[in-house]
Amino acid sequence: MSQTVIATADKVPSRVSWGAILAGGLVAVTVGAMLNILGVAVGASTIDPMVAGETPAASTFGIAGAVWLLVANLLALACGGYVAARLSGTSDDTDGVLHGLSVWAIAFLVSALLLGNLASGAARGVGAMVQGAASTATSAAAQAMPEMTDPEALIERLQAGLQSGGNPATLTEDQRRAEIARLVGERATSGAFEPAARDRLAALTAAEFGISPQEATQRIQALEAEATRLAQQAETRAREAADAAAKGASVASFWLFATLLLGAAASVIGARVGTRKAMLVAARRFA
Repeated sequence: MSQTVIATADKVPSRVSWGAILAGGLVAVTVGAMLNILGVAVGASTIDPMVAGETPAASTFGIAGAVWLLVANLLALACGGYVAARLSGTSDDTDGVLHGLSVWAIAFLVSALLLGNLASGAARGVGAMVQGAASTATSAAAQAMPEMTDPEALIERLQAGLQSGGNPATLTEDQRRAEIARLVGERATSGAFEPAARDRLAALTAAEFGISPQEATQRIQALEAEATRLAQQAETRAREAADAAAKGASVASFWLFATLLLGAAASVIGARVGTRKAMLVAARRFA
């Protein structure tokens, strides 16, 4: 009678040391912060506002700062990978490399979290400053123009300004200006004047500035030409700004990817150096 034998393999024990990985990550972040602080100190020491021409240019500062930041982070990740691989106690190169990559990932996440908190705090501080400035400006405006704080006077002024129609010569200055602003706003929204709106604007302009209807029409035509030119110029600048922003984002993303890739390589190199080397001792059999 035949028997079927099922071979079972023992579960492979886990060879990851989270304590070593956390220790390596903390070492990487701390060493990186220390080197970056040193870079700020060295850069600040080169500034000499008292002597013209002694301070390096802004482009030089930017290039030197970027190079120092890259080198500092690579050294920090190499130290973190070395610490993690050494403390893990493994003698397998693959295990050591994986511990180094784990340190790289943790250091990146911790750095991103710290930068996010700093940016959020700075945004809250700027928001508080803007709110305080707006409150101060509002109080100053209320003190400078007490008549504008009277609700009844403000309502009467708005009602008078919103009135339109009728003979432009019989309208008040506020009424003419309010209607001119409304017609110009409609022109900016629609992109062109209606014939009736153009004639009405010409009559209002003639009555407001005391000129002839023909001269008022010429001014309106010049205003339309200038508005069209400015709109085309604004569109061109917007397209150029969008193109520059897209290119800048693309370049920054590529540089960030290259930085992360170099950081991973530095962590791997540090881990390979820190991995313990196994020593094989051959036993000699004595007869």
